[in-house]
Amino acid sequence: MNPRRQAGIRPARPEHARGDAAGTPSAPGTPDLPGTGSAAGTPNGNVPGPRLPGEAEAATGTRSGPAAASQPASGGGPVVGITGAARGLGHALAARLAESASVRRVVAIDDHRGAVSGVTWRLADVRDPALAGRLAGVDVLVHTDLDLSAESDYRARRAFNVRAAQTVLTAAAAGRVAHVILVTSAMVYGARPGNPVPLPEDAPLAADPDGSVAGDLLEIEHLARRSRRAHPGMTVTVVRPAALVGDDLDTLVTTHFESSRLLAVKGCMSRWQFCHADDLTSALELAVTGQVTGSFAVGCDGWLDQDRVEELSGLRRVELPAGLTFATAQRLHRIGITPAPVNDLQYLVYPWVVDCATLRAAGWRPAHDNESVLREVLELRATHRGGQRRIPRKEATITAAAGTVAVIGTAAIVRAARRRRRGSPPPPAS
Repeated sequence: MNPRRQAGIRPARPEHARGDAAGTPSAPGTPDLPGTGSAAGTPNGNVPGPRLPGEAEAATGTRSGPAAASQPASGGGPVVGITGAARGLGHALAARLAESASVRRVVAIDDHRGAVSGVTWRLADVRDPALAGRLAGVDVLVHTDLDLSAESDYRARRAFNVRAAQTVLTAAAAGRVAHVILVTSAMVYGARPGNPVPLPEDAPLAADPDGSVAGDLLEIEHLARRSRRAHPGMTVTVVRPAALVGDDLDTLVTTHFESSRLLAVKGCMSRWQFCHADDLTSALELAVTGQVTGSFAVGCDGWLDQDRVEELSGLRRVELPAGLTFATAQRLHRIGITPAPVNDLQYLVYPWVVDCATLRAAGWRPAHDNESVLREVLELRATHRGGQRRIPRKEATITAAAGTVAVIGTAAIVRAARRRRRGSPPPPAS
């Protein structure tokens, strides 16, 4: 299976990858720990208990044991757990919150230890029900451990994403975690030619429930809604970023700019909105501290139209009829040429711009605008072409958009060559 990328995503995890930071497997069936009952000191009444098997202090690198007590928290805010903390979005969030005066302590959860210092590492597989034993003392849990790569096998990706979200929500309820924050995407609103620009945050979730990345995220949204009913004492917040951009983050949208042309559909101009990873982590910090709740969107202010994107990128568009575009993409996916389902293509040609009203009302403003984020995407593209790429060439170029452009463009060339051989004049320009 292809490596997992984007938002807190890492290569596929082996089933045995649990244990302490030195690689020693944790004891099966982590027992319930004392010190998780109601008491003062943390927002949900949890008192940190003894260090867990598999828990290590990143600041010292020491192994757990009687002499390796947790460093006392410097702040009076919540203890925050972060899944997928070893890389991607989870890594960036752990680093930010480790420096935040609003957070008492950060518990970094992953199947291997990352490079963030000043946090407590607890090693676990987020699909394992034993995760509940790793949440002792945690008040707020942010789940960023997702596989959002369009190149992954969709069955394995769906199984991972849904099982992980189910386990996180169930384990958090069992571990008396007061607040769970799930990161999905504005893709759950769906990309349609008739979408209002921008979409309000309370717009219906109209993504197709298929094998696409958006289908995975829609299922996670359904899990969040059911969890609110099943566990009314636990707050569940859902954060929906626009097209996410940042170091070590490869997404459906950013890989589109690896292509030599931008795909466009006749009669509908694309609208492009991005979300820088730094802005997402700042928004998540507000959610962690309870300044924003519910379900809300994150992204740059406004959007870029197709002409401006082409001007900034130097990439020309290939404009095709919608029926031909999606029929060709469907055939390419069916025969295994492109890994992503055809519905993923909608997010490259139709608008899904969101209005970040909840964050604005809380006083939040993005530090990045759409043009600066697009320039960062293009700089990464230039770096890839000039040196070693983060992702294999095949995966970067054989996307639904690139494959469709290549096939239709080749067909047009063949038809033109046949006309020339027959001596027939070319058809009039439309």
